[in-house]
Amino acid sequence: MSAKLKVGIVGGTGMVGQRFVQLLDQHPWFQVTAIAASAGSAGKTYEEAVQGRWKLSGSIPEDVKKIVVQDASKVEEVASGVDFVFCAVDMKKQEIQALEEAYARTGTPVISNNSAHRWTPDVPMVIPEINPEHIEVIAAQRKRLGTNTGFIAVKPNCSIQSYVPALNALLDFKPTKVVATTYQAISGAGKNFADWPEMVDNVIPYIGGEEEKSEQEPLRIWGRVEGGAIVKASSPLITTQCIRVPVTDGHMAAVFASFEKKPSKDEILARWREFKGRPQELGLPSAPKQFITYFEEENRPQTGLDRDIERGMGVSTGRLREDTIYDYKFVGLSHNTLRGAAGGAVLIAELLKAEGYIQAK
Repeated sequence: MSAKLKVGIVGGTGMVGQRFVQLLDQHPWFQVTAIAASAGSAGKTYEEAVQGRWKLSGSIPEDVKKIVVQDASKVEEVASGVDFVFCAVDMKKQEIQALEEAYARTGTPVISNNSAHRWTPDVPMVIPEINPEHIEVIAAQRKRLGTNTGFIAVKPNCSIQSYVPALNALLDFKPTKVVATTYQAISGAGKNFADWPEMVDNVIPYIGGEEEKSEQEPLRIWGRVEGGAIVKASSPLITTQCIRVPVTDGHMAAVFASFEKKPSKDEILARWREFKGRPQELGLPSAPKQFITYFEEENRPQTGLDRDIERGMGVSTGRLREDTIYDYKFVGLSHNTLRGAAGGAVLIAELLKAEGYIQAK
């Protein structure tokens, strides 16, 4: 392997930014050389900037402690020292869109954890095992932005990772209707129990905007590239409820599904067991060897026991059985800040590097 690519983390002091810092420590392909955040954190060392705000288990990696945080709004300055950036800022949608496009126009690839560009027609929203072909739309995006090397790619909402992979493995059976209720950890809101004591011994049956994302984003994932844009799929029909539960990490989904061609239980389990995607074919560093793991035990998967499967990059399923109204029902689980957020974005960057879209400047 040649010299590591230089990485910037824009929005590096928040919870997802911290997870990027942690995941990229000793990464075989990437090295963090720049961290940017708000003007209030600029000029401090990273250690100083997150003092009293480090939310993850484990300490701050030594290699980044002394990096001086830059002002994320000084785009040219940050971009000049890196080959590409991860973006995880907490700003208004239009501000994020403008900031990410500004970085891309400097010739810097942007891998975004944010939702702002998920519905921009020429921005690929990628789960690498499922729709890697969507990165082909980058050519049209580069033309629009006026750059030969810059672009934006985004990861989807964290909650859909708990059930979309399991359904994707069954697309040949043509799912027609899906009902999913997600039980989402508090880290999905960028918080822990110290920040959010109201969540102790409590459940909140509402997460703003989450149900629309959970119903619509899978259709974009299952869409096609046409005329320099992603055209979303028209089926299956999906309806969801999204509930916040008192769990640190891990989003669970209870799923009901009907199919045009109803598979047998054995066929479903075989598809889940055998499912592989481009990351597994390429042997990408962050790719799980087994993407979907099925648990035979009636009380699995469990958030506390199974969210870290395959270093938090695998997806777990269980309790598959026939239903009296729908064809089947099952439970899915994914780690929301690893597979669903920073880890998923790192895997996208690995895919883009392997396919030649990210290179040293």
